[in-house]
Amino acid sequence: MRKLALLAAASLIAALPVCAAQAQDASVIPAIAAGHTLLTVSAQGASTRTPDMAGFSAGVTTQGATASEALTANSAAMAKVIAALKRAGVADKDIQTSTINLNPQWAQPKRLPDGSYEDAPQRIIGYQANNSVNVRARKLDQMGKVIDALVSAGANQVNGPNFMLAEQAAAEDEARVDAIKAARARAELYARAAGLRVVRIVSINEGGGYARPMPMMYAKADMVAAAPPPAPPPVAAGELETSVTVSVAFELAP
Repeated sequence: MRKLALLAAASLIAALPVCAAQAQDASVIPAIAAGHTLLTVSAQGASTRTPDMAGFSAGVTTQGATASEALTANSAAMAKVIAALKRAGVADKDIQTSTINLNPQWAQPKRLPDGSYEDAPQRIIGYQANNSVNVRARKLDQMGKVIDALVSAGANQVNGPNFMLAEQAAAEDEARVDAIKAARARAELYARAAGLRVVRIVSINEGGGYARPMPMMYAKADMVAAAPPPAPPPVAAGELETSVTVSVAFELAP
């Protein structure tokens, strides 16, 4: 009875005949030998590496009495920010505009003595323009200096970083190998517990892989604009874990 319970818990499926029509369907698991059993297990593999790239966004927000005034001031300020990025060694291909916004600023409704608000048409009192770029930093040891240069050039919005790997595919392949090893080890464990042995792998299906996100850093330059120039912010890359999940079907035999 214990042996049967183990087989059921491991999602064991008795061998079934496969018709010719089904055999032509790539989604159908290949037939296994009569008297053998099918075991399907899921396992996760991981690869841990030190990030060698980071992405962040930088931008400028400006106000003006008219839409043209706000946008003109914003364009001039953003040109200085992009120039600062290039002087800091960031290549053109690693700078990409992500957002350009121009929005009216509305006057707040007047509050009346009874606590209600004046029922009057909304009135535009100015405009706000925003322009931001996504940046890839390929030299993490220089990233603090790059951010400092941006702030000095007039950037008043800096968000990030999002750490990355230049060779993400290699890390994913490492995780895949680790996942298959883990799946086989689990299958061997179930087989021994049930008095069986692993004959072969029948099928492999991969689930979604992911890279564990790192803590985000946020800096807003206009909070410190009046203070003396700050030291470059420290950036700690830590480690990045890439994970892959696989579902593997094994053929078991007595």
